[in-house]
Amino acid sequence: MGATASKFNKFTFFKLPAAWWTGVRVKSINEQKCVVTVKHGWRNQNPFRSMFWAVQGMAAELSTGAMVINQIQESGKKISMLVQNNNANFSKKATGVITFTCEDGHRIGEAIEKTIATGEGETFWMKSIGVNTDGVVVSTFNFEWTVRLKK
Repeated sequence: MGATASKFNKFTFFKLPAAWWTGVRVKSINEQKCVVTVKHGWRNQNPFRSMFWAVQGMAAELSTGAMVINQIQESGKKISMLVQNNNANFSKKATGVITFTCEDGHRIGEAIEKTIATGEGETFWMKSIGVNTDGVVVSTFNFEWTVRLKK
């Protein structure tokens, strides 16, 4: 696997600068799991002195999308990817370091294989759970990804 946390952090600097400047960082990635952290601070807070929901969303989306990017690259095919739908639940004020973990990498490969075989778009859902340093869930995001073979 060619993807590393370092490579994705460099990618965010150049391609996702809003995520970079708000402190979103990939900590680890493999085929099945991706961990992304973001530390609450003045650059990413809301008026209530907690982390802005959109910053949490960027971190959560990256924890799913980084694995999609990686598996598309490994396929050797030109495949487009896009979030088609998402939803979120916020259960606690997000302060301190929030760690988003997605363990749904197993959902990606089958969709990529089907889109390569059929040329049709495929969709799949991935979940990312954000926890604070005490291990308390602060938010849960679900993303419906669509992949399609480029023509």
